[in-house]
Amino acid sequence: MKLFECQFCGQILFFENTVCEHCRHPVGYLPEQSLLTALDPAGERLWHPLEPSARHESLRYCSNHDHDVCNWLTEPDPHSDRSFCFACRFNRTIPSLDIPGNLERWRKIEVAKHRLFYTLLRLRLPIRDRRQAPENGLVFDFLDDAPDGSAPVMTGHSNGVITIAMREADDATRERMRVEMGEYYRTLLGHFRHEIGHYYWNLLVRDAGRLEECRAVFGDDRADYQQALQVYYDSPPPPQWQDNHVSVYATSHPWEDFAETWAHYLHIVSTLETACAFGVSVNPRLEGIGHAFGRTLEDPYTQASFEDIMQAWLPLTYAVNSLNRSMGLADFYPFVLTAGVMHKLAFIHRLIRESQSV
Repeated sequence: MKLFECQFCGQILFFENTVCEHCRHPVGYLPEQSLLTALDPAGERLWHPLEPSARHESLRYCSNHDHDVCNWLTEPDPHSDRSFCFACRFNRTIPSLDIPGNLERWRKIEVAKHRLFYTLLRLRLPIRDRRQAPENGLVFDFLDDAPDGSAPVMTGHSNGVITIAMREADDATRERMRVEMGEYYRTLLGHFRHEIGHYYWNLLVRDAGRLEECRAVFGDDRADYQQALQVYYDSPPPPQWQDNHVSVYATSHPWEDFAETWAHYLHIVSTLETACAFGVSVNPRLEGIGHAFGRTLEDPYTQASFEDIMQAWLPLTYAVNSLNRSMGLADFYPFVLTAGVMHKLAFIHRLIRESQSV
């Protein structure tokens, strides 16, 4: 994530801000420029960005701003009093706001979803909605479990439809599930990054003629998926699974291995951008740990080589994990990137770079 500043007073801004805490100017996000901008009023529900590259435009907040769940800007729709931003146009089902607590849960979900879209746009990846691709375009359903507890909603992906169970936005519930399932890491943003990996497997592998290339790295996806999951849940973890898989769940089926590896690539490039934005540079005193490039690392989304990304990432994780342990906290990045895992990450890196739009 970039660092942003208020164009009026120079105060630091953060991605979810809707107002500058120093000068009180309203703030909105410009997805095309990947920038937050301070705003001046320009009429009823219209705003002039103070960002120089967008000053000629009159924009409005996404209609979901009315619920305080979105701060992105969009062009007004001349045919409707409702205009949704790029990220919110992919919502197909939002939670019932009549259910107590759902507004706050939805807000948490939208924070994670908007951070996902920030990364997808920075990576210049193709994204097709249901109008562009009726059979497998991307849409999101945010669903509650039935009141009687029957047939709980499952977070997952199917032909472009990403379903997020609303209970995942309850921190206590999500943490209990993380512990019960023996996971090192379980977050809303992690769910989004994993499930979008399935979408991009369809788009960039299956539909782009790269099945055999992908199978050579992740295994044969034609293995029966439901049977593979049943074996995974009924059996102990395979021995030495860390040699070639970033998580235990990645061992269940090649589709899950791809999605888990995809999610970790997004974790890495997003966190490295944040570290570079803050000028964080790691220069460990032990030889063999590597060296983090700090501000000199090229843009990890579009320019830095895979080798440079890994050389920056590994010592950064060692440092932050050690800082967390010094505070008695869990590891910031509780994963081991072995040579087998990095081979798979390198495939994801190549796949993304070769799919980037100009």
